[in-house]
Amino acid sequence: MKRCALLLALSAAVPLAFANPALTTVSERSGFQMTGRYDEVQRLCHAFQQAYPKAVRCFEFGRTPEGRPMVALAVSRTGALTAEQAKKKNVPVLLVQGGIHAGEIDGKDAGFLALREVLDNKAAPGALDKQVLLFVPVFNVDGHERFGPNNRPNQRGPVEMGWRTTAQNYNLNRDYVKADAPEMQAMLALVNQWDPLAYVDLHVTDGAKFQPDVSIQVEPVHGGDAALMQSGVALRDAVMADLRAAGSDPKHFYISFDKTDDPTSGFVDSVAAPRFSTGYFPLRNRFAMLVETHSWRDYPHRVRVTRNTIVSLLSQVAAHGAEWSRQVREADQRALALGGQPVPLSYKTTDKVQMIQFAGYEYTRTPSDVSGALWTRYDESKPQMWTLPLRDEVVPDLQVAAPAGGYIVPAAWAEKISAKLKQHGITYKVLDKELGKTDVEAFRAMSMKFNAQSFEGRQSVTVTGAWKTEQRDIGKGALFVPTAQPKARLVVTMFEPQSADSLHTWGTFNTAYERKEYMEEYVAEQVAREQLAADPELAAAFKRKLESDPAFAASPEARLDFFVRRHASWDERYQLYPVLRSAVSH
Repeated sequence: MKRCALLLALSAAVPLAFANPALTTVSERSGFQMTGRYDEVQRLCHAFQQAYPKAVRCFEFGRTPEGRPMVALAVSRTGALTAEQAKKKNVPVLLVQGGIHAGEIDGKDAGFLALREVLDNKAAPGALDKQVLLFVPVFNVDGHERFGPNNRPNQRGPVEMGWRTTAQNYNLNRDYVKADAPEMQAMLALVNQWDPLAYVDLHVTDGAKFQPDVSIQVEPVHGGDAALMQSGVALRDAVMADLRAAGSDPKHFYISFDKTDDPTSGFVDSVAAPRFSTGYFPLRNRFAMLVETHSWRDYPHRVRVTRNTIVSLLSQVAAHGAEWSRQVREADQRALALGGQPVPLSYKTTDKVQMIQFAGYEYTRTPSDVSGALWTRYDESKPQMWTLPLRDEVVPDLQVAAPAGGYIVPAAWAEKISAKLKQHGITYKVLDKELGKTDVEAFRAMSMKFNAQSFEGRQSVTVTGAWKTEQRDIGKGALFVPTAQPKARLVVTMFEPQSADSLHTWGTFNTAYERKEYMEEYVAEQVAREQLAADPELAAAFKRKLESDPAFAASPEARLDFFVRRHASWDERYQLYPVLRSAVSH
């Protein structure tokens, strides 16, 4: 038996002999072949609190659409078992989340195992004296209970598991900014309350058959506050070193081929968009870690690697949490001065390539008589070292200067947008008087493209256009969202229309791009003649358009629309993004 497999077998067996049976899982008792249902999570939550009353608090932080409680465990020996106590004592909080995709359930069983070992000082001794572990065993609770043996055909174990999406068919790891799902709204409320130093998202990756068993991605490393990047790298590298010492082969990039099913294409690192956990939390100046065990490793192995990752994280936060907490508070202060500064809305990976050694297996790629494409088959009995390209130099792509003052949301949209701002804990104020005509920047769309299909319950839209100075009436009841606040990067991301995860891109303001008033053709015909007679320059422009644009010349609708858009009845708000930018505070 290989050393790693022996360690796994021993670590699975030892706790059964000595652990309190009330604190073991179905998974552990089955040799990590099975995973329990959600009633086990609720039972264990209360059992841990009963067994360690001074170190564990079990509490509910939300309800799912199907009425199930969302539970978390606050674990610490600092005496801080509430968010208020943690803030008062200035204790770092590590939030570890399992089951956002409930078929990828390693984090739940690994978390309970690690929790018991740490509480008994059999792992990371003393770590709980310097932090609070906030453990959410299952985020997607309703999805967890959509239980079955066939939910993850590309994953080895457990025997049965939950479903990827929620009962409302939301993928929670696309919902961090728009926060449509009730579960996400509950999670953000938990985050606002506890303000974790680091947020750890436990997954199982899909993909090809190869030997590396886990990837560890951390931000800020490529994006976010520049001064936090060094600590982000330190956190990532320290956890990876701990995992190597335990027999794993971790990677710092997402282990998915650049071209699907083609090993020779290698790997491309990137920065996740803010809809994902690792893209969202750097916008709050906090650390985020994405842990992806490899789906083709068996469940005992994956649980053990995830457990090792959690233990390593607890050790790192115990050692460095006080310093990292100071650094994120300083980042919050720096964010107050982001007005007028460039803020990245997206990132790109450069063409810089390094060749790496990557442990895979022998494989063949042959034409398939089923799909007609190349079919890749791996021989796991024949390990093989691959030499593959890796592109992991990531730089900002689209950047905008944050408004010096902030954003103004008209009163008509205030109720809808204020609810979203509250979910994220973003500071704003309601204007208690009219400002009248005010110099602002307004964004008018030059072109729009609506997604032809609903995505995550939204019809997204992308636009081209630019901010230009205008005078607009600002009425009483409008919202002013200042740039000068700790979550300034999140504010810019939510309100810049060309951000991939802005409220605008997610379709919140789509009615602004819907034309609601029209002019009948016979009326437009008369209007056109009146304009042509009154304005020689307009007549000349119309003639040039006819001569230079065959499609325009051939379209009666386009020709009449040329004049309708110049009539006093034209809606000047059409294609005007309702949110404005202000250079001053209000």
